[in-house]
Amino acid sequence: MEESSMIGVLGHLSVLEDQARKRKTPQQGRLKELKDKVEALKIQRDRLVAEIEIHKKLQKLRSSMDQESTQEAKETVEEMGEDPDSQVLQQMAKYSQLKDLLYAHHITGGYNLVKTRQGKGVCISLATAYNGVFFETYNLELNLRPIIKISRHNIPPFIPLKRLEEDSNFQTDLMVFLDTLSQHLNAYVGRKEQLRLVKVHHQSVEVMESNALCSILVLMFTIPRVKMTVLCMLDYSDHTSCFPKRVSLESEDMSLPESEEWKKNCRLLMETPVHQALSAMRRMGSIV
Repeated sequence: MEESSMIGVLGHLSVLEDQARKRKTPQQGRLKELKDKVEALKIQRDRLVAEIEIHKKLQKLRSSMDQESTQEAKETVEEMGEDPDSQVLQQMAKYSQLKDLLYAHHITGGYNLVKTRQGKGVCISLATAYNGVFFETYNLELNLRPIIKISRHNIPPFIPLKRLEEDSNFQTDLMVFLDTLSQHLNAYVGRKEQLRLVKVHHQSVEVMESNALCSILVLMFTIPRVKMTVLCMLDYSDHTSCFPKRVSLESEDMSLPESEEWKKNCRLLMETPVHQALSAMRRMGSIV
């Protein structure tokens, strides 16, 4: 009886030991898994700390380079003199600076630009010219990050800058916007110069009306044979062109606008710079 009881107790103990071993084995595996994860996180932490330190040094060096302060850049390099990776950091800073400049050059389509605000923006220059002669240069200062935005400019207020910005795909294709703006500016300068040349070389032609954009021009001619005056309105509705889209005439002689001579004169005014057209009309005897 006692022997039977002893066997029962030993069997029960054996079962308990087996259960304990089974519980212990997964716990040990889980513990090892957690330890490995902790080690991996420590390695990741150390790597991130090292990257942050490199980033701080790189930003400091890049800032001194953007400010074009040779002395400050030299001091920054000297501070990193004991760092074996200092040469690598210098190259990384130069690469970062060049990359930003290339990005700015790319999005502006090759227009002349200079860095502003310590490299956070660019100033784009838009030169204007007419008939091979350079005139005003207009400037746009752009913030490049986080989005492209015009911060300052000296574009004439009658140039529809906001509308051009909205009509073009400003954020993704800045070159289209700049090309269109350049067309508007060059056409405006061309029309203004033509008006100046009319006043200088054609004093017998009276400028009755013009606006700031030089998109409307009203001239008064005198016909030499009959001493009759003619009002001529040139409508430059296409603000990217130096030539009028429409030419209309008003005269006491209602038949004059329909005459072949003045139809030819109107075509001449639409296809030729106005000061040159007036010279041709004078040579033909159409105006004084």
